[in-house]
Amino acid sequence: MKENIFPHKIIESIDCKDVGGLLVKKPLQIGLNESNITYFGTGSYIVLDFGAELRGGIRILTFHAKNIPVRIRFGESLTECYAELGGRRNATNDHSNRDFTVNLQDYSDMKFGGTGFRFVRLDFYGEATVKSIVAENHILNKQPLYVYDGQDKEIRDIFFTAKRTIDLCAAGNYLWDGIKRDRLVWIGDIHPEMLALTALYGRVKIIERSLDFVKDQTPLPNFMNGFPMYSMWWIIIVADYLKMTGAEDFAEKQTEYLNGLVDLMLKHVSVSGETLYPLEFVDWQTHGQADETHGVRAINIVAAKKAIEVLKHFNQNIEKAEELLSRLMKKEITVESSKSVLGLKYFAVGLNEADKKKLVVGGAKGMSTFMSYYVLKAVASFDKAKALDMLKTYYGAMLDKGATTFWEDYNIEWSDNSCRIDEKPKDGERDIHGDFGAYCYIGFRHSLCHGWSAGVIRFIQEELS
Repeated sequence: MKENIFPHKIIESIDCKDVGGLLVKKPLQIGLNESNITYFGTGSYIVLDFGAELRGGIRILTFHAKNIPVRIRFGESLTECYAELGGRRNATNDHSNRDFTVNLQDYSDMKFGGTGFRFVRLDFYGEATVKSIVAENHILNKQPLYVYDGQDKEIRDIFFTAKRTIDLCAAGNYLWDGIKRDRLVWIGDIHPEMLALTALYGRVKIIERSLDFVKDQTPLPNFMNGFPMYSMWWIIIVADYLKMTGAEDFAEKQTEYLNGLVDLMLKHVSVSGETLYPLEFVDWQTHGQADETHGVRAINIVAAKKAIEVLKHFNQNIEKAEELLSRLMKKEITVESSKSVLGLKYFAVGLNEADKKKLVVGGAKGMSTFMSYYVLKAVASFDKAKALDMLKTYYGAMLDKGATTFWEDYNIEWSDNSCRIDEKPKDGERDIHGDFGAYCYIGFRHSLCHGWSAGVIRFIQEELS
């Protein structure tokens, strides 16, 4: 669905007149006799807040402007729309332009941008009069089968923020993980997204299109997105999607490729159970850590078990999948501290008492948005109240910082002495968006609307319905 959103409020304006007119809802058609218009002088600028994360760009209805250059800067946070490209906080135009200059013309209605944003700053390099500046938002508009209707306001706020996150990421033909970043289908990211979408809507064709797209893009013996674990996640998604929706017609078409993946994985797991994959990845917080190898084994075990489930369902030979599982089970999964890996271990082989203690040490500390569903389900298996407390603490911390969608990553320590995303940092405060992040999401490149964070919708449904 496409919707036009008028600005929620004006954060700042310099050398402009009648800026309040931009907040007034008007017909989105320019006319010869416009009265309630906003004047922008040479060197003026304005910063608009559209109230919530959006996917798309802006429409500018210009009354008079003689080929006037205007610089447009989109920001998921307030400080991002003030930032210069590059710099120490890593503002970028990677994948979707969010900082560029355009020219305005008389009596025009033009659209600019295609990214994720809440805030927009416009700098005018000449005089112009404007009728309206509205955001054009693209969001999934589908009647949900499930909505959290409990009395807990914190859970309700988390649920609907997660729903907005996945509805924005699922607004196109394929699932995107972050709406301001690359336009790839990252198949590993789709498992928590699939959990959210099927909880909300049941069978959803965008999942099937995305699974087929990556399969078609990845002829064997290649691994999906270049990550061996992502091919394992593909198997897990197919199996869980079949279980959750009953989509036999779709799942049966996947079995030939699934069998090929089982053959491929057998080549990378020795008879003694050693994993020999060219690359290991669980999630960013675990990447490069000692526990990562054990997390890879856990994902591989879950994938082998899911492959057996699917092949059995369609009365196909399971000998190779059973051999793969047998090899993987020859070595233990031992976890030093990673909550992500402990969550995966729970789904692979279950937890021992030492694992359970490690999972709850520090509460929400050490959680990641990608792995939140698996961690919370593991904790809930032995202490549901503790799992709910961790959910509220972790996701509530993002809400406390002004989140209207959930983020690519969040460390609970970031909350200390940092500003909200709708504020500039005060003296001595850190920028919650620009001063954190790691790996590919340093500073303002960090996505504040990331579909994998929405897996908690399934957790809420399973534990509180």
